[in-house]
Amino acid sequence: MKKKISFVIPCYCSENTIKEVVDEIDNTMIKQDLYVYEIILVNDSSPDGTFDTIKQICENNVNVIGIDMAKNFGQHSALMAGFSLSNGEIVVCLDDDGQTPADEVGKLLNKIEEGYDVVYARYSEKKHSKFRNFGSKVNKTMTEQLLGKPKNLYVSSYFAARRFVVDEMLKYRNAYPYVIGLVLRTTNKICNVDVMHRERKSGASGYSLKKLTSLWINGFTSFSVKPLRFSTCCGLIVAISGFIYAIWTIFNKFINPDVPLGWSSTISIILIIGGMILLVLGMIGEYIGRIYICINNSPQYVVREVIMNK
Repeated sequence: MKKKISFVIPCYCSENTIKEVVDEIDNTMIKQDLYVYEIILVNDSSPDGTFDTIKQICENNVNVIGIDMAKNFGQHSALMAGFSLSNGEIVVCLDDDGQTPADEVGKLLNKIEEGYDVVYARYSEKKHSKFRNFGSKVNKTMTEQLLGKPKNLYVSSYFAARRFVVDEMLKYRNAYPYVIGLVLRTTNKICNVDVMHRERKSGASGYSLKKLTSLWINGFTSFSVKPLRFSTCCGLIVAISGFIYAIWTIFNKFINPDVPLGWSSTISIILIIGGMILLVLGMIGEYIGRIYICINNSPQYVVREVIMNK
């Protein structure tokens, strides 16, 4: 019996590219005798005609399911929405802009068949903008230091995962999903395969500085308490430094009674300590705020419409 592959593709402002991606998947999977497949296109409330394009694709392709989100929830929430409707034994995620080569999905599937639970595509040369590449480097450092990602593991938006991994990820029902964190806490049987990375044919990346910053904050506040521990260490260092400085000031006063107490140094210490307090309070507030939002059952995503031509 053939295994089923579910392709999950978050879509945002991709009315000019998504059909080519679907066509490439169709042409590739025709050659894969061991698998049947479905394609789930998740429109993350695109302001252009992306969902109209998805509707047209669904009308002409029985393998395609279209999902329309009620508002823009972000790429990771869109993935979770797609996961919830997928039923393949293997789930493959890729981008909607054609930069991730769907015709090389066989490399990912072969590694899954070798026994790995998750396989990430790795690019020898990324064709993203300098800003996006910088964001990727920051994200790499964050996942290594805060989420325990192995340094030799490259994570990307193009990956394949076994069904049990996806089912475990779907157990996470809070408002701030972070797919990389969910994968890393589920399994350590993860590997890379090398694929090419294409130039973007049209449009621009949907990740602005604001969205990237939000993604990073989401990553470390949802799956790690290390920032709080770091804040504790910084507070301890500042407190010890202040204590040492106080002892040195008293000792210096005994040795040199005529030395005036420094107003500027006092203000500097107050500013340093005050800044540390505000930083720690802000970090604690971020955690508490997210706990509050989750307690209020804020949704990961809201689906307006599902199109299934079956």
